Amino acid sequence: MAYIIAQPCVDVMDKACVEVCPVDCIYEPEATTLPEGERRAMLYIHPEECIDCGACEPECPVEAIFAEEDTPEEWKEFIEINAKAFE
Repeated sequence: MAYIIAQPCVDVMDKACVEVCPVDCIYEPEATTLPEGERRAMLYIHPEECIDCGACEPECPVEAIFAEEDTPEEWKEFIEINAKAFE
């Protein structure tokens, strides 16, 4: 299981997580379309590159990073959003 970035990162994009990632698997694509059709800017964790070290999670000032299995129910759609960002 990889880590994912959820709703609190949308339009915030604090890059403290990027600085501590040992494998550079956190990216900033231009913007994505959320399920409700809005375009928002956020950071994404590449699910195939993430080594599940967890270094990024405590660095996020808005608490937007979760292990997939620990993602709050209201943000579960961000698991797919993170994955689709790399298709």
